[in-house]
Amino acid sequence: MRCFKENISRKLKVLARSSPEDKFMLVTGLKEMNATVAVTGDGTNDAPALNKADVGFAMGISGTDVAKNASDIVLTDDNFCSVLTAVKYGRNILDNVRKFLQFQLTVNVVAMFVVFSGAMIFTDAPLTSVQMLWVNLIMDTFAALALATEAPSDELFNRLPAKKTERIVNNVMWRNIFGHAFYQIVVLMCMLFFGQEAFDLPFDDTTPFYVDHEYIMTH
Repeated sequence: MRCFKENISRKLKVLARSSPEDKFMLVTGLKEMNATVAVTGDGTNDAPALNKADVGFAMGISGTDVAKNASDIVLTDDNFCSVLTAVKYGRNILDNVRKFLQFQLTVNVVAMFVVFSGAMIFTDAPLTSVQMLWVNLIMDTFAALALATEAPSDELFNRLPAKKTERIVNNVMWRNIFGHAFYQIVVLMCMLFFGQEAFDLPFDDTTPFYVDHEYIMTH
């Protein structure tokens, strides 16, 4: 049965004078073949196919209320070129979410390692809870939000669409996360262990990692 559907879908180019059952059957067959299906329509008879498809586009001006309710996206200008805009922004949102997650996970992995290892090795933790909150506040409001709000570009059309089974955090992202985290951990640990000699800083083992006004007044 699957081979029969594949043969039909491979040869089928145009389906004319189709009934609502034909449209619904075509969408169902393509989805059973793990294809991502988008349907555009404006009439009441398009509602079953619009509802069944992965993404349904209804016409906002000439479309019926039934078609609009069954669709996922309504084209307010009845222009098919607006579908390209929807695709561009959809891919851009996916990229921005991945950039945001990659940045956040990298920083959090480094912070957790530094705090945990610092608490095990040193007398005082390198970062207090208040300082950790400041780190999260700064990276969430500036760097991470800048990545999450990056504008789309036409270069997004030059690549193939993402598969439905593709994970948000893919293997390349995990490689970048642990690669950048390892580099930052090495730099920070070198600063903790060899920072005094490298920068000729006047502190000893009793000097706290954070600003202590009482310590400053007594010294």
